[in-house]
Amino acid sequence: MALPTLGILGGGQLGRMTALAAARLGVPVRILSDRETGTGLPFAGVTVADWEAPAVLREWAAGCDAVTVESEWAPADQLLEAAPDVRLRPGVATLETVRHKGRQRQAYAAAGLPQPAHVLAATRDDARSAVERFGAAVLKQFEGSYDGYGNATCRTAADVDAAWDTLASSDGLLVESFVAFEAEAAVTVARRADGEAVVYPAVRSEHRDHRLHAATVPSGFSEATERAARRVALDTLRALDATGVATVELFVTGAGDVLVNEVAPRPHNTAHLTIDAHHTSQFENHARAVLGLPLGDPGLRVAAACMVNVLGQRDGMAAPDLDAALAIPGASIHLYGKTAVRPKRKMGHVTVTAADVEAARERAEAAAAAVRL
Repeated sequence: MALPTLGILGGGQLGRMTALAAARLGVPVRILSDRETGTGLPFAGVTVADWEAPAVLREWAAGCDAVTVESEWAPADQLLEAAPDVRLRPGVATLETVRHKGRQRQAYAAAGLPQPAHVLAATRDDARSAVERFGAAVLKQFEGSYDGYGNATCRTAADVDAAWDTLASSDGLLVESFVAFEAEAAVTVARRADGEAVVYPAVRSEHRDHRLHAATVPSGFSEATERAARRVALDTLRALDATGVATVELFVTGAGDVLVNEVAPRPHNTAHLTIDAHHTSQFENHARAVLGLPLGDPGLRVAAACMVNVLGQRDGMAAPDLDAALAIPGASIHLYGKTAVRPKRKMGHVTVTAADVEAARERAEAAAAAVRL
């Protein structure tokens, strides 16, 4: 019996790495992308076309046994309208909840999940009152805020007024109490449509300029915090009825409590290190979960690992020079095949495995800095 064909709606680095993992299993892959970035060049089954056109979607989906999305913003709704019988994982209901930060918060509240105090502010006065009550708060666009975009930290009514004019939509915006967290964590879960799930160890994440810079495992959290983080992540996916891989980003307080920050219903940057450090990568388990195949072992197969993102430093065409980076012991370089370099654009990542987190972090930082693009 032939293996089922996996469709990936989106042709960026997440689609690329999922396709690479599926190919290792012998799973045929079809990718539909709205533009050519270079990330899909290693694959024959790539269609670059208008991915909102019904005829394009119908023809493409006809060759897929199951379809997943590279990001929650891919046109999953249009896909189901054009090809209503397609097996889409995660489903539209999950994507619609995650796309809107207000609906996310409501879903977590209904499930009793721990999260920051917040208000879904329908008016400017609602937002002012919430910030006055919280003392300091983060205002977020309901849709489209990520990596520091679409957010503003506010402490005064004047701050709120400036943020409201930029961020508010017709239904307002989200006001979250500022969390004085001790650390940030992320837990990735792979879950099949029948509810079977595996949970990866917690990752300690570090952000710079509102973007992920590094992720390390083991997390170094207490056993109780690690257990709580993994339990909350699994409960979050159940609340969203998510299928495939999803990552729950968490705040860890000084008392060791965990609060749900945000959820990505797809493979996530914090879990890229699973390619080199775990028995089964997030990308392979995503393909397995979407296709309904048995899930793989999410456990570590090394003592420690660190991933550091590689960002663009200039404008121009990519001309990679990896000699210096590859000379660093234990360094695995993952470039995404993007042809154009821009400052702060994610061009790849470096993962180093080592005997301890400190050694892995030191070498990963050095290797990432040594990559020339």
